[in-house]
Amino acid sequence: MGVALPELLAQRRPHRADARRNFDALLEAAAEAFAELGADAPLEEIARRAGVGVATLYRNFPARADLMEWVYVSSVDDLVRYGEQLPGEDPWAALAAWLRRFVAHLGTKHVLLTVLTRESSAYQPCRDALYGVAGPLLERAQQAHAVRTDMDIDDILRLIFGVTGGTYRDDAQRERAVQVVLDGMRK
Repeated sequence: MGVALPELLAQRRPHRADARRNFDALLEAAAEAFAELGADAPLEEIARRAGVGVATLYRNFPARADLMEWVYVSSVDDLVRYGEQLPGEDPWAALAAWLRRFVAHLGTKHVLLTVLTRESSAYQPCRDALYGVAGPLLERAQQAHAVRTDMDIDDILRLIFGVTGGTYRDDAQRERAVQVVLDGMRK
């Protein structure tokens, strides 16, 4: 299975508190800049938003692709943590909430997926982490007879990828498409 996502992040994050703060500030600033300005967001702008010098950015992330990859890894980690904290009283509500968050994640991180290829060292840990949190959510909903049992998490995530990959007139149209997928999952 390889290295788990939290371990991967822990290995990559600097150990000194000040360096770790700079690393985290760069990831946060880069996430905002990439979402706002696209994949070509100026690295100088990202450093400025993080409150660090460009040399600090390059010391942590020698290439734009490195920065983009780690922004994606960090956001996947946040998504996984969200899924792990969902209450279990209503398995359908938990699964639907996570899938909606996953859709939002894909919508804002689409630009980052251009650098995360199967050859990336982060690809498999991110995939494993997403499937690792989504699979049990689906299984609980299936055990509660809230979701069809003739599908697995790979089927559902592929549907979600398909729905989010399209271009929509507006957010309402995208939401209707996601709702069709959710409705199709119900038992």
